[in-house]
Order: sequence, then structure tokens, then C-alpha cells
Amino acid sequence: MKPLACLLALAAASASAAPLRVTLLLPDDDPRLERNRVERAYFGHPTGPAQDGLQMALKDSQLELDAAGHGLALDVVSVASPDAAKAAAQKAEKAGALALVTDLPAAWTLAAADGAKLPVLNVGNPEDRLREADCRPRLYHLIPSERMRADAIGQTLASQRWQQVLLLTGPSADDQRRAAVVQAAIKRYGLKLAGSKPFKLSADPRERDLANPRLLTTGSYDAVWVVDSDGEFARSLPYRTVLPRPVVGDAGLTALGWHAQFDRFGAPQVSRRFARNASGRAMQQADWAAWMAGKALAAAVLAVPKGKPAEMQAALAQVELDGSKGVSMSFRAWDGQLRQRLLMTDGQGVVSLAPVDGVLHPKNVLDTLGADQGEKLCKARGG
Repeated sequence: MKPLACLLALAAASASAAPLRVTLLLPDDDPRLERNRVERAYFGHPTGPAQDGLQMALKDSQLELDAAGHGLALDVVSVASPDAAKAAAQKAEKAGALALVTDLPAAWTLAAADGAKLPVLNVGNPEDRLREADCRPRLYHLIPSERMRADAIGQTLASQRWQQVLLLTGPSADDQRRAAVVQAAIKRYGLKLAGSKPFKLSADPRERDLANPRLLTTGSYDAVWVVDSDGEFARSLPYRTVLPRPVVGDAGLTALGWHAQFDRFGAPQVSRRFARNASGRAMQQADWAAWMAGKALAAAVLAVPKGKPAEMQAALAQVELDGSKGVSMSFRAWDGQLRQRLLMTDGQGVVSLAPVDGVLHPKNVLDTLGADQGEKLCKARGG
């Protein structure tokens, strides 16, 4: 057969081959994407649907997949409960899905992971329990965990010698859980807890003092670490403390998986490409996580062309990914977390990177962010 005829035959085969399918599970009527929340752009909160980042990854990988005679197609399914997430996972598996991608609450994520024997890529939930006590063998995490973000801030405070930390914590269960993670990071990096105070936004005049930054920030401290899962109180805290001190955590200086103003390692091109594909929306860390999930799936498909779930599981465990952060990234065997650099940002630009210079690790310095192998916090996985 002549060369041109060969190329035409290959193209025809590629075009006729049914694409491998990936199912994205999203919460129905996602409260995180309500207009009033999106407009405020709270640190670390999503501002658009996860499919924007996934679609960009599939588009980025299309040429390489086409050359190998493969295709990847995305199905988006909205679910309204853990039971619905489990049913959707089972339906996707029966329909021949290659993998699941989830942007769901923790209990819903676990229901989906338990509902099907497919690799599950979590792109939106940072809760540490999904990497620790409630981990699953086929569950992978692209979004940085709460502990990773707390470790990055802790390293930064220690490197700046801001030793005395005043902790302000909100009233929600998520705030209490995350504050425990923060306190562990304060201890881990040799910082001192200068004080711990609760805050509360309330319309009750009797509780007005619980949201007064001047009253909450009396005393002596080097930095104020605010834990505010809602985001509204935290955004009003910088420049309103009694002492002229930095605010970190959910306002001021924070650690994120991505920021659209990051200007190294090809990041501007990634952010501009995303904005073009997402109607001008700036790329957030959840979008970056979804983009990386698509890249990981494409890399796994190229490694195991038949796309069987067990083979995909093995391939995902071995992938090496470039996410425009200047390092090669891979999944940790012991908890399924994607090891990665975090960007320290004040919301306007990127101030520094974590792990910070000078932090050491016997194998991979990226493993100083989050749970390390020797802690053995995930009993369901080897590694």
C-alpha cells in the first residue's frame, strides 16, 4: 500500500473507532457556583464547572490520541445525593466507561468510588479523610488536600520566622475540622499558637463582637491564620487587625493549586488557553485539577490502549505529568494524592512556591506537603 493510502487508512480507522468514554459526576444545582459566591471569588473556591478544565485537557491531547488511533469522550452527569452518585457510577460502568471523574462532597465521592470498579479521579474535594481514614484503592486526588495547603502555609511562616500565630476559626463543622489540620501544621513546623479565637457572622446584635476584627486580634502575634470555609469573614480581615501583621489562610496569603497570574513554566499559556475555552473565565485551582485529570487519563490511555479498568488503574499509578509548575508530578502510592507544588498567592499574583527552599525530604521534597508514606494513614492502599 502506498504511503498516502496508509495514512488515509489509519485516519479512517481512527475516525471509525468508538471513543473511550469518561463520566464526570457533578452535584445538581451546585451551591458553590451560585452567582453571588462566584462573583466574590473566595480563595480556593470554584468559579465554574469542572468540565471546562476536562474538555481543555481532552482537546490538548487530541492530536496525540488521534495519532495512536484513540479517542476520549466526556459524559457529564449531575447527581443530587450519595445514592444517586452510586447509581450513576454503576450505570457508567455498565455502559463501558473508562473512568469516573468526581467533583462532589466527600460522602458522595465515596459512594461513587464504592459503586463501581473503575478508577475515580477526585478534582474538587480537598478533605483529608478521603486520603486517610476513608481512602479507597482506586481513588485518586488531583486537587490539593487541606493538609497540603496547611503545610505550605506552615512552611512559609516558618521560613519567614513568623513564629507566633493567632488562629481565628469560624463556626461551621468544616471550619472546626480544618482548624484541627491547621493546628497540626503549626506544631509540625515549630510554630507557636499565640491564641485561638472563634468568630461568627451574625445578624444578632448580641453576637456583633464575634465578627469584630479589632476585638478578635488583640494580644501579641506575628501572623493571623484565619479558617473560614464560607469565605465572607476572611475577605474582610486583612488590614483590619489591631497589629500590622500578615493574614494567612482563607485570606491575605494562601496556598493554592493554581493561580491565573502565575508566570513561570508555561503557566501563562495554560491560563490563556483556558480563558479562551471557558468564555473568558480565569483558571482556578479546581479548573487546574480537572485539567490534570484529563491529562492523566489521556496518558493512561496511551499507555494501555484497550482501556480496561484494571489496566487503567495500573497505568494511572505510573503516569508522570507536567502541569506547568516546573516539576514532574505523579500519584502517591500510599494515598492516591497527586504530589505537586503549591502557589503562595495574595489573590493578585504568586508570591512564592511551596515546598519552600530549604525544606528537605529523603526521597521527594513534594512529599513534605500532605501525609507522608511512613504515617500509614490510608489502610486501604499499599505503598
